[in-house]
Order: sequence, then structure tokens, then C-alpha cells
Amino acid sequence: MAGPDWDLEPVIDWLFRTGRLNEDPRDFIKALGERLIACGAPLWRLRLGCRTIHPQIAVWSVVWSRGMARAQERSGRHGFMNNDTYVGSPMAFVAQSGTSFRRKLTELEEDRDHRVLFELAAEGATDYLAAPLVFSDGSFSNATVVTTEPAGFSEEDIAKFERLFSFVASPFEVFAIRRIAAALLDTYVGHRIGERVLSGQIKRGDGETIDAAIWFSDLRDFTPLTETLEPADLIDLLNTYFEAVTAAVAARGGEVLRFIGDAMLIVFPVSETFSRAAACRAAVDAATDAFDGLATINHRRRRMNRPAIEFGVGIHAGTVIYGNVGAPERLDFTVMGPAVNRTARLEGLTKELGHSLLMSAEVAEAIGRETLPLGSHSLKGVDERFAVFALAGES
Repeated sequence: MAGPDWDLEPVIDWLFRTGRLNEDPRDFIKALGERLIACGAPLWRLRLGCRTIHPQIAVWSVVWSRGMARAQERSGRHGFMNNDTYVGSPMAFVAQSGTSFRRKLTELEEDRDHRVLFELAAEGATDYLAAPLVFSDGSFSNATVVTTEPAGFSEEDIAKFERLFSFVASPFEVFAIRRIAAALLDTYVGHRIGERVLSGQIKRGDGETIDAAIWFSDLRDFTPLTETLEPADLIDLLNTYFEAVTAAVAARGGEVLRFIGDAMLIVFPVSETFSRAAACRAAVDAATDAFDGLATINHRRRRMNRPAIEFGVGIHAGTVIYGNVGAPERLDFTVMGPAVNRTARLEGLTKELGHSLLMSAEVAEAIGRETLPLGSHSLKGVDERFAVFALAGES
């Protein structure tokens, strides 16, 4: 039960000794909430939130309620500031004023108070406090506490929570920075590479040798499209193409390593639980999914008098060097080696041979599907002739 004279000092001591060492924000907020309750704080729900940098997610928060086994992460997409969930809300007030918002939930007024307060009251909450968390750069994040105590919060409770938030801001800022760093790396270099960068593999020459199915694709007639389409239409076409392919690839366990103009370099890495044969099947299945998905998209595009999106794919399998290369202060994590070169050259044959998907003998033998042998061909920069296959019945 909450006590009228609960002691905040043990919680602050925990924050600076061991609380700040939590690596997962969900574990942190749960431990914080439980320690507050153990000290007698009148707490039912605790939430910490902030803005973030992500192509799809604008806000991120962590929420814990008394009795929850695990805190929950929540997010809001870009444009959230224009919807009625945010407009007029306590969070909007805190963001705009930089000051706290407190409301007795037993005294709400229909024409004055935001719906989120009514929703909390319907769950049995009696009092609500939202306060700013001031980060080191002067920007505001926010924290909220809610109680179900019949008497709500006392003025002393409010003062203690606001004092607590001044200390919570620092460890929560670390969580926010880590999340932003991970989101930026995932966005611009991919999850696999991002993990390596965050783990410290940022020295030129760092790398490893991996076995993988390798995918290389590019758009048909991209140069004429750049000459005829308006910039906005060209970007829309590229984004539609990249999104469709990436969705198909990610669903099959692949990862986009690089966008190279209109081309895509993708790997399906082999692991202890994912054999080379499985990687090859996943790559071919992802290509089939992408072609099917874009066929539907192209049907709509033609009705709108927009150019169809057509592309070719080459798939090979082999050992590649997965490493960090570049200038001392400008590096790139990528895959290199003969297998990558062969994959790119293989894709280059798709126009000549009239098939949108071509694969090497290594892939054709692994996928367990009927394939069509297209003979051996010379590849630029490759001494020996290269056996080429397509899926039977597809062109």
C-alpha cells in the first residue's frame, strides 16, 4: 500500500548504482516501478517516452503497470502530431510548454479534458502526472505516472516524482541514444552490418568470410526512365521497387546490403540452422515473391498510365568476404569476392537470355525445383565459361 511519507532516496541511490546498468529499457522501467512501489509510492502505471529518428517511427515509449511481468514498448508513426490522439493531449502540453501537467481523474470535464484521461479513469485511475525529461541537449522527452489510490497524489507526491524524473532523464537518454543509433544503422546499412558496427567492428579491415546465397538485381530501362520521368515520379518508382523487393527478401531471411543506384545487393547467409541449400531456396522463393508482388503493382500502375517496374535477378552461392573497407574516415561494410562478381555478371545476362531470373549451377542443384539449362556463357572478367539456369516455365 502507498504510504504518505514514502522515501525517494533509495530509488535515486539504485538509479546511480545499478539501475543505470540495465541494458534493456523494459527491464529498467519495470525495476524502477517496482522499487517505487516498494518504497510506498502511490504508483499504478509508469511511462517514459521520447522522439526518435527513424524513417517510419517518430515517437517511442516504454510503459509498465503494477503487476505486469514485462514492460511494453510502444511507438507512433510520423504524422502522429496531427491526429486526435496527440492534439490537445497532456503529452502535447508537456512538449509545447516544457512544464508538468497534472489532472485529478475523478474531476474530468467532457468539454475540457483529453480522451486519454477518460480512458485511464475508466480503468480505475484517479490521478495523473506528466512531466518533462530534460536531455543533455536541452530537448524534452516525457514521463507520466498514474495512480489508483482513492485520494490520488498529494502535493508531496508530485514534488517527489518531479525530482525523480530529473534523475531518470540521464539513463533514459542513454536508452534513447542507443535506440536512435541502432535505428539509423539498420536504416542505412542494414541490421546485420549495424550489429557489427555497434559491437565495435569499425576499424578498416575488420571482416569475416561467410557462406551465402547472393542476389544481384537491377531495373530494366532505368536510364530512359531517368530521362523521361519527373524527379518525384522517379523516386516514387524506385521506392516502390525497393520496398517490394525488400519485403519479399526480408520475409525469407535475406538482408539488403546495398542500394547501388537502381541495383540491389542482397545476401542470404548460411548459418548452423540455415544451410546453403536453404539459403538458395529462400533467395529463389524471394525472387518469385517479388515478381508476383510487382505484377500486381504494375497492373495498377498501367491503369494510372505509369511505367511498369521490371527488373532482372541473378542468384549465385559461394564464399564471400564480408568486411569493412574504404578510406580511414569513410568506411563501407560490404561483401566482396569472385562469387559477388559472378552474381552481378549473371544478372547482366537476363536481358540477353530473355529470363528475369537466372541462377548458377550451385543454386539450381540446391533448390529442388525443375530448372531450365541455358548453356554455358562467358562472363566479363571470368576466365571459365559459366553454366546458367532459369526456372522451368518462367521467363
